[in-house]
Amino acid sequence: MTSPEKERMLKPIIEELGDAGHTRAALPMRWALASLSLSMLMPSLDTSIANVGLPTLAQAFGASFQQVQWIVLAYLLAITTLIVSVGRLGDIFGRRRLLLTGISLFTLASLFCGIAPTLPALLAARALQGLGAAMMMALTVAMVGETVPKERTGGAMGLLGTMSAIGTTLGPSLGGILIAGFGWETIFLVNVPLGIANFLLAARFLPADRRERKSAQARPDAIGTLLLALALAAYALAMTMGHGRFGALNLGLLLTAALGIALFVFAETKVKSPLLRPSMFRDSSLSAGLAMSTLVSTVIMATLVVGPFYLSHALGFDAAHVGAIMSAGPLVSALTGVPAGRIADRFGARRMSVTGLAGMIFGLFLIAALQGRFAAAGYIGPLVIVTASYATFQAANNTTIMSDVMPEQRGVISGMLSLSRNLGLITGASVMGAVFTLASGTTDIAAAAPEAVARGMQITFATAALLIAGALAMALAGFARAKRTFSSKEAP
Repeated sequence: MTSPEKERMLKPIIEELGDAGHTRAALPMRWALASLSLSMLMPSLDTSIANVGLPTLAQAFGASFQQVQWIVLAYLLAITTLIVSVGRLGDIFGRRRLLLTGISLFTLASLFCGIAPTLPALLAARALQGLGAAMMMALTVAMVGETVPKERTGGAMGLLGTMSAIGTTLGPSLGGILIAGFGWETIFLVNVPLGIANFLLAARFLPADRRERKSAQARPDAIGTLLLALALAAYALAMTMGHGRFGALNLGLLLTAALGIALFVFAETKVKSPLLRPSMFRDSSLSAGLAMSTLVSTVIMATLVVGPFYLSHALGFDAAHVGAIMSAGPLVSALTGVPAGRIADRFGARRMSVTGLAGMIFGLFLIAALQGRFAAAGYIGPLVIVTASYATFQAANNTTIMSDVMPEQRGVISGMLSLSRNLGLITGASVMGAVFTLASGTTDIAAAAPEAVARGMQITFATAALLIAGALAMALAGFARAKRTFSSKEAP
């Protein structure tokens, strides 16, 4: 038998074996993505699930609303202050190893929350849960580069964005059902079976750590970690304390945050293995991506802060209808996350970042322009445009940032990306709320006239559109730089 004849006979067998091998290789990747999805869903769920339980918890522990509010704040502060540091630790000691630690810690802390006998014990358990959540959120995004091929990064980022939106959306409704049927403890205990399943999936299917030489030689930066954590905690408290009023305490906290950042930057230039290298921010693509993420998150928070007041006070909807209308945004974000990621893979992440920001500007101006027209449809329609465009931007921007990162820096950059979103949400709740209050011409929104609330909404969303226009200018500049770089490489 001649060689060509042998090749023709063996070709179908080889192709069949190749397809079988591809299927076997794809199956572990799907299970690995399932684990990463759970690692994004669980912290997002606990960001919102506790809010609905605050009245019940206040009654159960005999505490004031201001006291039980720390159940939410303790969790958010732990995530915000530690997420960059745990990302860096993942780069040094192994991302898979630290992610498994984070899942275990989050699950155990959830159990402690559910059996906490006193409010201080619950607050301590929530802070511990926030540490586990920080590990999961930072390292989940970092693990994408080691789990899926580069050409499928956008789709994976879109999936993680979808799981984050589902967790945030599902939290209030699931929390209400659990509290009504089984008691407040179950809003925390529901994480225990999810955490066990997630740990088993991650231990079995996530790729083993590959220690980079630079990371293996690095050491944790204790001074930098402490200074950054203190600065971020001071900023977060400045934005969340005062119940909408900016006083001496808020100013003092902001000054403390500024001093902490200055000391942090100075310290990072003196240590051998810094938490964040200041030279890292000379990368215009990274700096712009993080700045855009913060601006976009700030604006998205306006829909959550301003929207309910406008719908109830200006349009006259009751609480049930307000909740249903407000759920449209997260629902659209959940449905469009994966398609948006695949579109970013297909047409280019930078191009889709620009498209997403342009869509957000259009939707935000449309919300302001249609004020009072077409009832609920005049708000839901533009809101759908804003949130679908936001999902497109988020998947594309995450892909752009993480695709260009050196392997030994994936954890810390992923932590910075998550931090930029958290800071944007915290800032948006305070700043966009203040813009709304000032534009409405009153300090008591609950007692404001419908016309004043409507005017405040228009000005707030017009301001939000201008902020996104600034982000769009950054994206266009980055897109132009990328085209010039590509052209120079292609030139003979």
